[in-house]
Amino acid sequence: MTFRVAIYRLVRGVPRGQVVTYGQVAVWLGRPRSARAVGGAMGRCPDDVPWHRVVNAQGGISRRRQVSGMLTQRMRLEQEGVRLRRGRVPLAQYRWEPTRRPRPAVTAARGRGDRACGWR
Repeated sequence: MTFRVAIYRLVRGVPRGQVVTYGQVAVWLGRPRSARAVGGAMGRCPDDVPWHRVVNAQGGISRRRQVSGMLTQRMRLEQEGVRLRRGRVPLAQYRWEPTRRPRPAVTAARGRGDRACGWR
């Protein structure tokens, strides 16, 4: 399974009304220094992936070229009951911590670094 596919699989498991950070996803997949690669993958994810549930380390909505994507993320989170304070999700309240940590299943892309997703 490639790193990108593993990201999508994990994010599909994030419950409604909760969020994870890019860094959390990277750590859970055994690539703790790949938060930016997670962000890159989320920027081109399939339609069935709840991309709006992934936020930055401060609980903020990461900047995008198109502001409409940022507004859409905020609206989707609010529709799920996630309340933002000063433009950030209070991670202490909404961060998803599964009872059982996802197993790292990344094998094919390992060792290629983040260059496979366009990051250096």
